[in-house]
Amino acid sequence: MSAETQLDPAVDGALGGHLDRLAVTLDGLRAQSRLVSRWGGVLARRLSAGARLLAAGNGGSAAEAQHLTAELVGRFRDDRRPFSAIALCAETSSVTAIGNDYGYDQVFARQVTAHARPGDVVLLLSTSGRSRNLLEAATAGRLAGALVWAMTGPGPNPLAEAADEVLCLPGATANVQEAQLVAVHAVCAAFEAALPGVSWRAS
Repeated sequence: MSAETQLDPAVDGALGGHLDRLAVTLDGLRAQSRLVSRWGGVLARRLSAGARLLAAGNGGSAAEAQHLTAELVGRFRDDRRPFSAIALCAETSSVTAIGNDYGYDQVFARQVTAHARPGDVVLLLSTSGRSRNLLEAATAGRLAGALVWAMTGPGPNPLAEAADEVLCLPGATANVQEAQLVAVHAVCAAFEAALPGVSWRAS
């Protein structure tokens, strides 16, 4: 057996520990499956009626926000019409211009103020629940009359308190981010299941 194929006990232990911790975080997600399912239903009703989803996060949570909006504009599993969803963190010119002119705390709030309307949903993702730019976005969303949801790490935390509803997950940053992707897919599955008709073909 070559050195490259030999199992390093330290690496194996690190991987096993990571997966064990992830399992705890996923158990926390499973315990809140009713909330995730309800979010999917609410999104189906609101977006079908012409509302939009605005999503934002920083770092890995920004990637999760983009992942969610891509699933809604494109599709998750079933062929159906596209729905309006914008990842505010992906608007690089807006983010950098707003950050330069108004400060990084305002990069999402100013976009929420521009885009959000009563009936829209603002979803903010954070592992810490303490990012100032997301807290400002939550305030802007509520002022606009939008429904504000948050996905965060362990609660209580400031973002959880600022949102109308929150999915708090236990665990370290990496495990929370991994479980947030599972939560994003679970919301999408519930969303498509709740649509009155999922079959759609472009003409």
